[in-house]
Amino acid sequence: MKNFILTGSCFLILMAGLNTGCRKKALDKFYNPPSNLSQPIYQQLAARGNFKSLLALIDKAGYKTTLGDAGYWTFFAPTDSAFQVYFSNSGHPNIASIDSATAKAIVQYLLIFNGATESDLTNYQSNAGNVPNLGFKRRTAYYRGFYNDTSYNGTPYLAVASNRNNTGGTVPYLSTDNNNKYITYFTDVYFGTHNLSAYDYNYFYPGSSYTGFNIMEARVLEKDINAQNGVIHIIDKVLTPIQSIDEYLRNKPQYSEFRKLLEKYMVQFISNLSATTKYNLVTGLNNQVYVKVYSSFIPFSPNNENFLRIEDNDAQKDGWSIFVPTNAALDNYINTVLLQHYPSLDSLPSQVIADLLGSHMWPTTLWPSKFTTTYNALGEPAKLAPATDIIDPKILSNGIFYGTNKVQDANNFSTVYGKAYLDPKYSIMTMLLNMDLKGTVTNSNLKFTVFMISDSAIHAAGYNYNLNTNAWSYTTPAGVTSTGDANRTNLLRILSTGVVLTPNGELNSLVLPGITNTYAGECLVYANNMVRSVGNVDSGTFVHITGSAPASNGMVYYTDGIFNFSQANIGIHIQKLGTPTTSEFNYFWQYLNNSMIYAPTTGLIAGVQPGSFYTVFAPNKAAILAAVNAGYLPGTGTAPNMVPNFAPTDAAGQNLVTNFILNHIVSSTIIPDGLSNGGFQTLLKDANGNNIIVNVNSAPQFLSILDDHNRVANVIYAQSYNLSNRCVIQLIDNYLQY
Repeated sequence: MKNFILTGSCFLILMAGLNTGCRKKALDKFYNPPSNLSQPIYQQLAARGNFKSLLALIDKAGYKTTLGDAGYWTFFAPTDSAFQVYFSNSGHPNIASIDSATAKAIVQYLLIFNGATESDLTNYQSNAGNVPNLGFKRRTAYYRGFYNDTSYNGTPYLAVASNRNNTGGTVPYLSTDNNNKYITYFTDVYFGTHNLSAYDYNYFYPGSSYTGFNIMEARVLEKDINAQNGVIHIIDKVLTPIQSIDEYLRNKPQYSEFRKLLEKYMVQFISNLSATTKYNLVTGLNNQVYVKVYSSFIPFSPNNENFLRIEDNDAQKDGWSIFVPTNAALDNYINTVLLQHYPSLDSLPSQVIADLLGSHMWPTTLWPSKFTTTYNALGEPAKLAPATDIIDPKILSNGIFYGTNKVQDANNFSTVYGKAYLDPKYSIMTMLLNMDLKGTVTNSNLKFTVFMISDSAIHAAGYNYNLNTNAWSYTTPAGVTSTGDANRTNLLRILSTGVVLTPNGELNSLVLPGITNTYAGECLVYANNMVRSVGNVDSGTFVHITGSAPASNGMVYYTDGIFNFSQANIGIHIQKLGTPTTSEFNYFWQYLNNSMIYAPTTGLIAGVQPGSFYTVFAPNKAAILAAVNAGYLPGTGTAPNMVPNFAPTDAAGQNLVTNFILNHIVSSTIIPDGLSNGGFQTLLKDANGNNIIVNVNSAPQFLSILDDHNRVANVIYAQSYNLSNRCVIQLIDNYLQY
C-alpha cells in the first residue's frame, strides 16, 4: 500500500511536470519570434562577414544592444571596403584609433528612426499620413547638443542651438527637442517628381556617380534588407555627421565677413533655465547655458535643424538654402553699393542689413537646376550662374550651402528704389515708397524713371513727419499747420506723380520739350531739364534736374523740389487757356462756359468725376467752325459761312453743345507717347446708354483720334502740353463726330 502511494505520488508529480513543460512550449511558441523571421540588424551584419569594421564601431559606440534587439530602425551600413577608404582619408588608420564619442556620432548618423525601404523613404510622413514622392531627408539619431561658441566680439558662451525659427515671440528653443540632424538621400522617384536629374546630384558630389538611390555621396549597393528590428541599406562609403549652416560658417574663414554680419547684427546669446538645468543634470557641472538665437528679421535660423516644424516631420520634404559670398566679393559690394551715402555698416538702417542677408537666404530648397524658378526670402530668383558664380556647393544637415564669388544683387538695392533706400537724404521718400509703390518700382522686369524727392524738398514744401508720434503734418505758406492722414495721402500723390513707367526709355533725356504720363495717372511736362506738374504750372514754378543715376530697371533724376498737384477743377484750366481771344482754345472755351453742364464759379463740368482721369480734346477754331457749319454746334448764318452761337437759348442748340463737349472728353489721360493706343470711352452716351468709343493711335510726338464715322483728328503737339487736375487738355485739328 505504501509502495502504491509512493508510486501514485511519483505519477502525479510526473504528470504535473509534463503539463508544465507542455504549457511552457505553448507559451514559447506563441511569444517567441517565428523561426523564419529575419535576424536583427546587428546579427545580420555579423552573418554577412564583410562588416567587421562597422560591427566593431557599433560595439565601441555602445549600440550593439540597440541594433541587436528590439526597436524599429533604418540603418545605412558601410562595408569593410568602405571603411578601408575611410581609414585612408580620415586620419583614423583603424577602429582602435576612433574614440567612443566619434564612434557613437558615426553610428547615430547612419541610423534613422523607423524602418524604411527605398519607396518608404520617398514618402513625406505628414500629420495626415504618408504623402508620396516628397521625401528626400530623414531625421537621424545624432544631435550636436551643447557646445562652445563665441560671439562676434569674442565673448565665449556655453551654447545650444535654437531648434525653432525666431518668430519674434518666446526664445525659439524647446528643451525636449534635441535638434537632431538630418541625412539627405537622392532617388529617381523624387528626382522624377520634381524635374531634377543627375546634374542636381553631381553638382554637389562630382566624385560620386548617381545610381538612382544614393545616400549623400554614397551609392546604395544593396537596398531594402528586412531585419527583425528594421531595414538595412548597404552603402559604399562611411558617412559622418555633417554640419549645419551655422556650423559650416563658423569654420570657414573665407566667409567670415558674411558670418560677421549675421553674428553682429542678427544673433543674441540668451540664457535659458531649461537648457541650463538639462546640462547640469547630464554633466553634473554648474555652467550657465545660452541659446544662440537668430533675429526674426531674417528668414530662418541657420542653426535650426527642424525646418519650420509646423508639422513634426516637415524637414523631410524641405530645408533652407543660402548663398554666402567670399570676403572679397562682399566687402566690395558693401563699399561700392551699400555705403555710397553712409560712413559705416553701423550707421546703416538695420533693415538694409536684414535685406542684404535675406536676399541670400531661401526659405526652401534651391536645387542647382532651379536657380531661375526658385525664389528667395525677398521674392527674387537667384541672379548667379551655377556654372561660374558658385565655388563651394554643399549639402548640409539643415539645408543647401552655396559659397559664391559674387553677391546676390537684391532688387531693393539695384533698382530705382535703391537710390532712395540707400541714401539717408531720402528717408521720407523711402517711407512713402514702402507704403505704396515698393513692390512696383523694385520689379526688375519693368522700366521706370523716378524723380527723387529729398527730405529737405519735402520740408521746404511744408510737409513733415514726426517719428515719435507717427504724425504727418503740413504747414501752409501762411503758417497754418494741419496734422492728419490727409497729409500723408497728399504726399503719396506727389510721390506717384514722380514715378514714370518707361518701357521704351523715352525719358532718357529731358532737354527737348515733351510730356509724359506718370504712375499717378497725371502728366508731367519738361524741357531744358526743367519739369512741371499741374501744381507747378498753377504756381508758375519749375522743378530743376540736378543730376541723374542709372539703375537696373531704369534711371532716377535728382531734383530740387516736388511736383505739386492742383486743387482747381478742369474747367478753370480750360478757362485760362481759352480766355484770350487769340487762343485756339477760345471757341471751345466759349461754348463750354455758356453750356448747361458747366458751373463757372467752381469750374466743374457735369459728368466729370473728381479723382478720375480725363483727356480733353479741344478742337481748334477752324475745327469748331467746321462743326458749326456741319450742324454739330449751334451757329448763325448760312453754311458754309456760319459763325458760332456760343450761347443758344433753345433746347436743341443747348443739347448740341452738351453732346459736343462730352464727346470730346475721354475717360483716361492720353498723350502722344507711343503707349496710348486702342479704344477709349468718351463721356457721351448713345441712345442705348453706352459710352461712345473713339480709337487712339499714338507715337512719340504724334497722336490721332478716329471717331466711329472714320473722321480723323490729329493732336497739335506744340500746343498740347496743357495740364489740369488729373487731366491733360490737348488741341486737335478736327472735331469728333457722333
